[in-house]
Amino acid sequence: MLATTKHNPLNMKQTEIKNLSVAELQEKLAQTQKAYMDLKMTHAISPIQNPLQIRTMRRTVARLATELTKRALQ
Repeated sequence: MLATTKHNPLNMKQTEIKNLSVAELQEKLAQTQKAYMDLKMTHAISPIQNPLQIRTMRRTVARLATELTKRALQ
């Protein structure tokens, strides 16, 4: 599953997000949204081992979307 590695590339810090280009942000956002939906579906079918992954992934999606919006307004 996604949380087997120590650092999941889909769970990004704000400093990592700020260093990405707009194209990279859009690509990461699409990847993270897909992974988030897959994780939610997996959890709905049978409980996942660490349900806090869902919250972390949702917040990463929000961070990416916020950064894209911020750049679009500049």
